[in-house]
Amino acid sequence: MTDVHVSRKMVAEPVNVNEFRELARRALPKMYYDFYNGGAEDQYTLKENEEAFAKIVILPRILRDVSGINLSTTVLGYNISMPVMIAPTSMHKLANPAGEIATARAASACKTIMVLSNSSTCTLEEVAACCNAVRFFQLYVYKRRDISAKLVQRAEINGYKAIVLTADSPRIGRREADIKNKIVVPQPKNLEGLLSTKFVSDRGSGVEALANGTNDPSFCWEDIPWLKSITNLPILIKGVLTHEDAIKALEVGVAGIIVSNHGARQLDYSPATISVLEEVVHAVGGKVPVFLDGGVRRGTDIFKAVALGAQAVLVGRPVLYGLAAKGEYGVRQVLEMLMDELELTMALSGCSSVKEITRSHVRTKHEQLLSML
Repeated sequence: MTDVHVSRKMVAEPVNVNEFRELARRALPKMYYDFYNGGAEDQYTLKENEEAFAKIVILPRILRDVSGINLSTTVLGYNISMPVMIAPTSMHKLANPAGEIATARAASACKTIMVLSNSSTCTLEEVAACCNAVRFFQLYVYKRRDISAKLVQRAEINGYKAIVLTADSPRIGRREADIKNKIVVPQPKNLEGLLSTKFVSDRGSGVEALANGTNDPSFCWEDIPWLKSITNLPILIKGVLTHEDAIKALEVGVAGIIVSNHGARQLDYSPATISVLEEVVHAVGGKVPVFLDGGVRRGTDIFKAVALGAQAVLVGRPVLYGLAAKGEYGVRQVLEMLMDELELTMALSGCSSVKEITRSHVRTKHEQLLSML
């Protein structure tokens, strides 16, 4: 093997989750990479989702016994290996021919939960049959409520353990890369035989045409009882960013809240999720678990989120990058890297279990400024 080949191999082997992004960029057609990687409009929130973590510092404790580190936690009573789940992200077959089946198998191997997207390119039945793991199902509510009801019932029959209601998408955000690329996407497999998804947009984005042609913009808080009436599964609500909406979520009886801005793909200039996590946690007051989605790229990010009150985090884009770069093995690598980094962060911070990570282990930028006065 020549020196050039050795060099290329070394460059191609990632040592952290961020390096999978470049591998994915090389592996994917530009249209699909932009679809996964991009955010809304100016992409301010997309940048802030990651950069806001840098405004929080970790305050380690020394001389603690960290000879054994326990990363495990529970989500709705289900044991997982670490406080990291796979977020719902659409159309995995654009990244790899095995699609969501590869992602689900990686989640199972890493003993964590995958939230299957409503807009998956494998059916929820195919994913349920591919491995033995705890799975949740993400739901958009359509203009035709009967179709949403059928999806919920199929998820329940096939052993999914919770419904994750995505509540921030009455219309789709303006994703300019998709418009420029005139992106064309396959019909979501879960809708075959149920709903025509052949919507054409004169604005260029097939994703936008599909979402705006099917999603129900009238769905509101008063409709949550309808959703609860058609399933026995617990309902998590995804898309909460404010104290007020956290209170409303409690009032309608959800089983958990996911602090999320849809990966910065909906409303640009909405806040970075880590910056409003504590506000939501305080509003909830421990009545239901709170989770965080958006911008998690390091074990230190997970540690910070847990310290600020998250039961666990959900990871989206890094999973897609891993899938695009190396298939199921790439997804496993991404999850294992996050696990290893979190374990090291905990050891260096003096925490031998997730329960020992507390608010006193972090200091926000605001608190840092106050301490200087």
